[in-house]
Amino acid sequence: METADVPAVLRLERTLFPDDAWSEEMLLGELADQPRTRHYVVAEAPGGELIGYAGLAAAGDQADVQTIAVKPQRQGGGVGTALLTELLDEARRRGGTEVFLEVRADNHRARRLYEHFGFKRIGLRKGYYQPSGVDAIVMRRRLDVTAPPHPTGSAREDQTP
Repeated sequence: METADVPAVLRLERTLFPDDAWSEEMLLGELADQPRTRHYVVAEAPGGELIGYAGLAAAGDQADVQTIAVKPQRQGGGVGTALLTELLDEARRRGGTEVFLEVRADNHRARRLYEHFGFKRIGLRKGYYQPSGVDAIVMRRRLDVTAPPHPTGSAREDQTP
C-alpha cells in the first residue's frame, strides 16, 4: 500500500466499518512506519480497482494483524485468504513466531477465515469496538518458520493456547 492508495482505502474503510473507521491520519501514520514495523498491502481487480487491503505490525518475534478488509461484492472469493496469506508470509519473513489479532465478535465471516488459518481464541475484550460497544475476540496463531502459512489444522500449528 502506498499513499496514493489512501483515498480508495478510506472509501472502503468507511463502507465496511462505518462506526469505527480509521481516519486518514491513522492510516497515514501506519504507512509512515513502512517498512520498519509495518507491512500494508492492497488487492486490486484487473483494471486496478482496489478491492481489499490488509496491514501487519511486527516487532521482535510477534506480529499483529492490524486490519483486513475486502469489498463486499468480492467477499468469499479468496481475496481475504490472499491478503491474510501475505501477512503471515511477511510475519514469517520478519522472524515472527506468533501472530495476534482482534476480531469483532459479530464478524462471523472473518472469524471463520481466521479459524481456518489456525488462529485460536485466547481472550475477549469487552466493549472494545466503539461507539458500538461490540466485544473483540483476541486470537493467536503460532508460526512454524519452516511451514507455509496457508489454511491449516495440521501439525504445523501449535495447538496449545
